[in-house]
Amino acid sequence: MKQVAANMAGTVINVLVQPGDEINEGQDVLVLESMKMEVPVQAQASGKVVEVKANIGDFVNDGDIIVVLE
Repeated sequence: MKQVAANMAGTVINVLVQPGDEINEGQDVLVLESMKMEVPVQAQASGKVVEVKANIGDFVNDGDIIVVLE
């Protein structure tokens, strides 16, 4: 299984993928807000989304797994 990790700590303000979606490396998967800045999180690998572990309003830390790919 491949995974997408948060690249910084922040609050999830938008989830751009859902289970079943095919995504490409470099594609935005969600948007975090930190210190009033919106920062997209990009997939580090291509694959099919199996699970999205973060929801809008969740706080994630740098390195937290937010999307699981197959």
